[in-house]
Amino acid sequence: MKKLRWAMDGGFWEVDLSTPVTVDGVARPAAEDPIPLGLSRGTRLSRPKQIDFFQRFMAMPFVPSFSDSNGLSFHRLISLPLPPFARDTWFSTLLGRFDVLKFTSSLPTRQTQRQQQEDSDASFFQTVWTHLLNPSFYALNFCSEWLLTPEDALLLSLEKHGGDHNNIPRKKAVLHHKFPNHNLTIEAASPTLFVDRLGNYWDVPLTLGMDFASLPSSDSGMSCHFCINHTSGSPKIYDTSPVPVPVHVPPSLLPGLCAKCAVSLKKNLNIWRSEAPKTKLAQPYDIFLSNPHISASAIIGTVITASLGDNSVRAQAEDGWFGFGAKGANSAISADLFASASVSAQHGNFQKLFLDLTRFNARIDVPSVSKFVGGASRLAVDLYNSRQAPSVEALQAIFPSASLSFQQQICGPFSFRIDCGVSVDLTKKGKEKKWWYNNVINDPVFAAEYALQVLGSAKAVAWYSPKQREFMIEVRFFET
Repeated sequence: MKKLRWAMDGGFWEVDLSTPVTVDGVARPAAEDPIPLGLSRGTRLSRPKQIDFFQRFMAMPFVPSFSDSNGLSFHRLISLPLPPFARDTWFSTLLGRFDVLKFTSSLPTRQTQRQQQEDSDASFFQTVWTHLLNPSFYALNFCSEWLLTPEDALLLSLEKHGGDHNNIPRKKAVLHHKFPNHNLTIEAASPTLFVDRLGNYWDVPLTLGMDFASLPSSDSGMSCHFCINHTSGSPKIYDTSPVPVPVHVPPSLLPGLCAKCAVSLKKNLNIWRSEAPKTKLAQPYDIFLSNPHISASAIIGTVITASLGDNSVRAQAEDGWFGFGAKGANSAISADLFASASVSAQHGNFQKLFLDLTRFNARIDVPSVSKFVGGASRLAVDLYNSRQAPSVEALQAIFPSASLSFQQQICGPFSFRIDCGVSVDLTKKGKEKKWWYNNVINDPVFAAEYALQVLGSAKAVAWYSPKQREFMIEVRFFET
């Protein structure tokens, strides 16, 4: 949900995640072995432009957010003055964040305040003003975006959390270039915020990367992804509170150079599509969500990964690595297949006032065909040897990961949506060593969406993640 896109393209092309942990609201996914790939970075509306949209067109003086580390925060953007000739191609802003929860918790209690008033003439308002001047409750992000050409855009940003001497300013430079059928992204950042599959945030001192990917498409066909990433420095856990248990650094975040190339083939199948005429006097709240249908899609592809440095440490050998792989003293190369299948269904045209949109999507991912085949072969051996119970490891390897999405219109442009992942954990218990299924819901995210009908396909989204304890309000364009 924090990606806020339906899973028609499979879960392997990881885009940047939205997070209120930093002011710019972006965290990169930590690539795992052999995939998800973390290749397609995906262009999105920058956080300063989102805040600017809320202030200009939705009359929101402050945009709230919540995170476990920062608590409740309010965001406010100031547009910096620009010369008239550059206003169409240059966007320069100063985005500020005020941590309300930290501020209120720092204020003295009534009993303490009464004692202070008895000993001195300082009033409660003077105490509040003194706390308001404390820079530790603020964070600033300076951002400039230039439209160099119709195909090229450059973004520069500098972020600093006030009052934290251990916090290094976040610097980022991103260049986007649009080809007719591909996107090129070149980025340098120091430090870079990553998030692993367990939801832990990591700061990597320096990252340099280049991503070249096919444009996302709903049509059948072939797509390619290629990226080169260089990481430098020792990753550190990003958290203001102590970590209760030891956390292992994801291997992909260790220092080194990594190159990945993937090619996939996608096939779409329209099972049913409504041919009923739409109401001519009512415009759909979202033109992309106005066609009832039942459709399916399947993706199969291959990925080759080459790494040089500490990040070449891999775990596939102990898991029964089955595909092509080779390791050196400080290098590694591997190749594998992946597959994905999804089903999408929609009822309603999203035109009526009540309950005119019900949308459901289910996706199954097999990130490593080699592990799947290895588990299936071990399972066949167990059955052939007539064991009382198949090997739990073999059963676990053949179960793919799944994700579910559901959206329901409530009233007018308002709808409710939930996204979650589903995994199956197989365990043994008792003397008979029987196994059973334990369905686990992974990282559910709940969202309320408000469709901006006048813009054709745009929405304001307020989402909450119980696992991460994060809340954020965003604006999205042309997403389904």
